[in-house]
Amino acid sequence: MAGRAGLAALALLAAAAPAAAEELVWGLQVEQAEFRIQNGEDVLAWDLDAFIGGDELRLTLRSEAEYGLEEDAFETAETQLRLQTPVSDFWDAVVGVRLDTPEGGPERAWAVVGLHGLAPQWLEVDADLFLSEHPVFRFEAEYEALITNRLILVPSVEIDLPLADDARRAQGAFAPTVEIGARLSYDLVDRALSPYLGVHYELRLGETGDRALAAGGRRDELFAVAGVRMMF
Repeated sequence: MAGRAGLAALALLAAAAPAAAEELVWGLQVEQAEFRIQNGEDVLAWDLDAFIGGDELRLTLRSEAEYGLEEDAFETAETQLRLQTPVSDFWDAVVGVRLDTPEGGPERAWAVVGLHGLAPQWLEVDADLFLSEHPVFRFEAEYEALITNRLILVPSVEIDLPLADDARRAQGAFAPTVEIGARLSYDLVDRALSPYLGVHYELRLGETGDRALAAGGRRDELFAVAGVRMMF
Protein backbone atom coordinates (compact mmCIF):
# COMPACT_ATOMS: atom_id res chain seq x y z
CA MET A 1 0.00 0.00 0.00
CA ALA A 2 2.79 2.44 0.88
CA GLY A 3 4.47 1.68 -2.48
CA ARG A 4 1.30 2.53 -4.39
CA ALA A 5 1.02 5.74 -2.36
CA GLY A 6 4.58 6.65 -3.38
CA LEU A 7 3.75 6.14 -7.05
CA ALA A 8 0.68 8.31 -6.61
CA ALA A 9 2.86 11.04 -5.07
CA LEU A 10 5.15 10.96 -8.11
CA ALA A 11 2.12 11.26 -10.37
CA LEU A 12 1.02 14.32 -8.40
CA LEU A 13 4.42 15.95 -8.86
CA ALA A 14 4.28 15.28 -12.60
CA ALA A 15 0.80 16.75 -12.79
CA ALA A 16 2.00 19.85 -10.96
CA ALA A 17 4.73 20.53 -13.53
CA PRO A 18 2.54 22.80 -15.75
CA ALA A 19 2.21 25.16 -12.78
CA ALA A 20 5.80 26.21 -13.43
CA ALA A 21 4.45 28.43 -16.24
CA GLU A 22 2.64 30.49 -13.60
CA GLU A 23 4.26 32.82 -11.12
CA LEU A 24 5.01 30.49 -8.23
CA VAL A 25 4.25 31.43 -4.65
CA TRP A 26 5.21 29.43 -1.61
CA GLY A 27 4.57 29.59 2.09
CA LEU A 28 4.14 27.87 5.43
CA GLN A 29 0.95 28.13 7.47
CA VAL A 30 1.00 26.72 11.00
CA GLU A 31 -2.62 26.55 12.14
CA GLN A 32 -1.75 24.94 15.46
CA ALA A 33 1.50 24.46 17.35
CA GLU A 34 0.32 23.84 20.89
CA PHE A 35 0.70 22.29 24.30
CA ARG A 36 -2.46 20.45 25.47
CA ILE A 37 -2.75 20.13 29.24
CA GLN A 38 -4.81 17.47 31.03
CA ASN A 39 -3.90 16.10 34.48
CA GLY A 40 -0.54 14.64 33.63
CA GLU A 41 -1.60 13.36 30.20
CA ASP A 42 -0.14 16.32 28.34
CA VAL A 43 0.26 16.38 24.57
CA LEU A 44 2.27 18.40 22.07
CA ALA A 45 0.33 18.85 18.83
CA TRP A 46 0.71 20.59 15.50
CA ASP A 47 -1.23 21.13 12.28
CA LEU A 48 0.62 22.82 9.41
CA ASP A 49 0.63 23.25 5.64
CA ALA A 50 3.62 24.00 3.40
CA PHE A 51 2.61 24.95 -0.14
CA ILE A 52 3.94 25.95 -3.54
CA GLY A 53 2.13 26.78 -6.77
CA GLY A 54 -0.05 29.34 -8.48
CA ASP A 55 -3.69 30.33 -8.79
CA GLU A 56 -4.56 27.36 -11.00
CA LEU A 57 -2.56 24.60 -9.36
CA ARG A 58 -1.08 24.28 -5.89
CA LEU A 59 0.87 21.50 -4.21
CA THR A 60 0.51 21.26 -0.43
CA LEU A 61 2.37 19.16 2.13
CA ARG A 62 0.21 18.81 5.24
CA SER A 63 1.46 17.48 8.57
CA GLU A 64 -0.62 16.75 11.69
CA ALA A 65 0.68 15.02 14.80
CA GLU A 66 0.08 14.48 18.52
CA TYR A 67 3.01 13.58 20.76
CA GLY A 68 2.13 12.14 24.17
CA LEU A 69 4.61 13.38 26.77
CA GLU A 70 3.74 10.66 29.28
CA GLU A 71 4.15 7.88 26.69
CA ASP A 72 7.12 9.66 25.02
CA ALA A 73 5.70 8.65 21.64
CA PHE A 74 3.66 9.93 18.72
CA GLU A 75 0.03 9.01 19.36
CA THR A 76 -0.85 10.17 15.83
CA ALA A 77 1.39 11.17 12.91
CA GLU A 78 -0.26 12.04 9.60
CA THR A 79 1.30 13.36 6.39
CA GLN A 80 -0.61 14.34 3.26
CA LEU A 81 0.59 15.43 -0.19
CA ARG A 82 -2.31 17.32 -1.79
CA LEU A 83 -2.76 18.81 -5.26
CA GLN A 84 -5.59 21.35 -5.56
CA THR A 85 -7.14 23.33 -8.39
CA PRO A 86 -10.13 25.74 -8.47
CA VAL A 87 -13.55 24.44 -9.47
CA SER A 88 -15.40 27.68 -8.59
CA ASP A 89 -14.70 31.12 -7.12
CA PHE A 90 -14.52 29.78 -3.57
CA TRP A 91 -13.79 26.05 -3.88
CA ASP A 92 -10.82 23.89 -4.87
CA ALA A 93 -10.89 20.21 -5.79
CA VAL A 94 -8.22 18.17 -4.00
CA VAL A 95 -6.47 14.90 -4.87
CA GLY A 96 -3.53 13.37 -3.08
CA VAL A 97 -2.14 10.72 -0.76
CA ARG A 98 -2.12 10.35 3.01
CA LEU A 99 0.29 8.33 5.16
CA ASP A 100 -0.16 7.60 8.88
CA THR A 101 2.89 6.50 10.87
CA PRO A 102 2.08 6.53 14.62
CA GLU A 103 4.53 4.86 17.00
CA GLY A 104 3.32 1.43 18.06
CA GLY A 105 0.26 1.65 15.82
CA PRO A 106 -0.49 0.37 12.33
CA GLU A 107 0.81 2.30 9.35
CA ARG A 108 -1.89 3.21 6.87
CA ALA A 109 -1.94 4.72 3.36
CA TRP A 110 -4.89 6.27 1.57
CA ALA A 111 -5.69 8.05 -1.67
CA VAL A 112 -7.34 11.44 -1.02
CA VAL A 113 -10.17 13.15 -2.91
CA GLY A 114 -11.97 16.16 -1.53
CA LEU A 115 -13.02 19.80 -1.57
CA HIS A 116 -11.43 22.78 0.17
CA GLY A 117 -12.89 26.26 0.31
CA LEU A 118 -15.13 28.87 1.87
CA ALA A 119 -18.74 28.16 2.75
CA PRO A 120 -21.26 30.99 3.36
CA GLN A 121 -20.33 33.33 6.26
CA TRP A 122 -16.63 32.74 5.46
CA LEU A 123 -16.48 29.33 7.07
CA GLU A 124 -13.29 27.55 5.97
CA VAL A 125 -14.09 23.92 5.11
CA ASP A 126 -12.19 20.74 4.22
CA ALA A 127 -14.24 17.69 3.20
CA ASP A 128 -12.03 14.71 2.33
CA LEU A 129 -12.60 11.06 1.48
CA PHE A 130 -9.64 8.78 2.26
CA LEU A 131 -9.81 5.69 0.06
CA SER A 132 -8.30 2.30 0.95
CA GLU A 133 -9.49 -1.00 2.40
CA HIS A 134 -10.21 1.11 5.54
CA PRO A 135 -11.97 4.18 4.05
CA VAL A 136 -12.57 7.28 6.16
CA PHE A 137 -14.53 10.48 5.59
CA ARG A 138 -13.32 13.66 7.31
CA PHE A 139 -15.08 17.01 7.67
CA GLU A 140 -13.26 20.04 9.10
CA ALA A 141 -14.61 23.56 9.58
CA GLU A 142 -13.06 26.67 11.12
CA TYR A 143 -14.22 30.25 11.52
CA GLU A 144 -12.27 33.38 12.44
CA ALA A 145 -14.38 35.77 14.54
CA LEU A 146 -12.71 39.17 14.86
CA ILE A 147 -13.23 40.62 18.34
CA THR A 148 -10.82 43.47 17.56
CA ASN A 149 -8.38 43.96 14.68
CA ARG A 150 -5.84 41.83 16.57
CA LEU A 151 -7.89 39.68 18.95
CA ILE A 152 -9.48 36.72 17.15
CA LEU A 153 -11.62 33.82 18.38
CA VAL A 154 -11.27 30.68 16.24
CA PRO A 155 -13.89 27.94 16.86
CA SER A 156 -13.31 24.70 14.98
CA VAL A 157 -14.77 21.21 14.52
CA GLU A 158 -13.36 18.03 12.99
CA ILE A 159 -15.32 14.82 12.41
CA ASP A 160 -13.53 11.60 11.43
CA LEU A 161 -16.03 8.99 10.25
CA PRO A 162 -14.66 5.47 9.58
CA LEU A 163 -16.61 3.77 6.80
CA ALA A 164 -15.37 0.29 7.76
CA ASP A 165 -14.15 -1.45 10.91
CA ASP A 166 -10.46 -1.00 11.63
CA ALA A 167 -9.68 -3.02 14.73
CA ARG A 168 -5.97 -2.17 14.73
CA ARG A 169 -6.81 1.55 14.93
CA ALA A 170 -9.61 0.89 17.48
CA GLN A 171 -12.28 2.30 15.15
CA GLY A 172 -15.77 1.00 14.48
CA ALA A 173 -17.60 1.52 11.19
CA PHE A 174 -19.74 4.69 11.18
CA ALA A 175 -18.69 5.49 14.78
CA PRO A 176 -17.02 8.91 14.51
CA THR A 177 -14.41 10.74 16.52
CA VAL A 178 -15.33 14.41 17.02
CA GLU A 179 -12.86 17.16 17.94
CA ILE A 180 -14.15 20.59 18.95
CA GLY A 181 -11.94 23.53 19.81
CA ALA A 182 -12.00 27.25 20.58
CA ARG A 183 -8.78 29.28 20.53
CA LEU A 184 -8.42 32.97 21.34
CA SER A 185 -5.39 34.45 19.58
CA TYR A 186 -3.67 37.84 19.51
CA ASP A 187 -1.83 39.01 16.38
CA LEU A 188 1.57 40.20 17.53
CA VAL A 189 2.95 40.67 14.01
CA ASP A 190 -0.03 41.01 11.65
CA ARG A 191 -0.99 37.37 10.94
CA ALA A 192 2.62 36.18 10.96
CA LEU A 193 2.76 35.42 14.69
CA SER A 194 -0.32 34.91 16.89
CA PRO A 195 -0.06 33.26 20.33
CA TYR A 196 -3.30 31.80 21.66
CA LEU A 197 -5.06 30.13 24.58
CA GLY A 198 -8.08 27.87 24.35
CA VAL A 199 -9.76 24.53 24.90
CA HIS A 200 -9.78 21.29 22.90
CA TYR A 201 -12.37 18.51 23.34
CA GLU A 202 -12.33 15.01 21.82
CA LEU A 203 -15.30 12.60 21.83
CA ARG A 204 -15.37 9.02 20.51
CA LEU A 205 -18.85 7.76 19.75
CA GLY A 206 -20.39 4.30 19.43
CA GLU A 207 -18.09 1.35 18.87
CA THR A 208 -15.05 3.59 18.51
CA GLY A 209 -15.68 4.80 22.07
CA ASP A 210 -16.22 1.22 23.26
CA ARG A 211 -12.89 0.16 21.75
CA ALA A 212 -11.11 3.10 23.35
CA LEU A 213 -12.45 2.03 26.77
CA ALA A 214 -11.47 -1.60 26.17
CA ALA A 215 -7.91 -0.47 25.37
CA GLY A 216 -7.70 1.47 28.64
CA GLY A 217 -8.50 4.87 27.13
CA ARG A 218 -11.48 7.21 27.40
CA ARG A 219 -14.53 8.10 25.40
CA ASP A 220 -13.86 11.81 25.79
CA GLU A 221 -11.03 14.13 26.81
CA LEU A 222 -10.91 17.85 27.55
CA PHE A 223 -7.66 19.82 27.28
CA ALA A 224 -6.61 23.37 28.04
CA VAL A 225 -4.31 24.55 25.25
CA ALA A 226 -1.60 27.16 24.79
CA GLY A 227 0.10 27.65 21.47
CA VAL A 228 0.95 29.85 18.53
CA ARG A 229 -0.26 30.32 14.95
CA MET A 230 2.33 31.33 12.35
CA MET A 231 2.31 32.27 8.70
CA PHE A 232 5.30 32.85 6.42
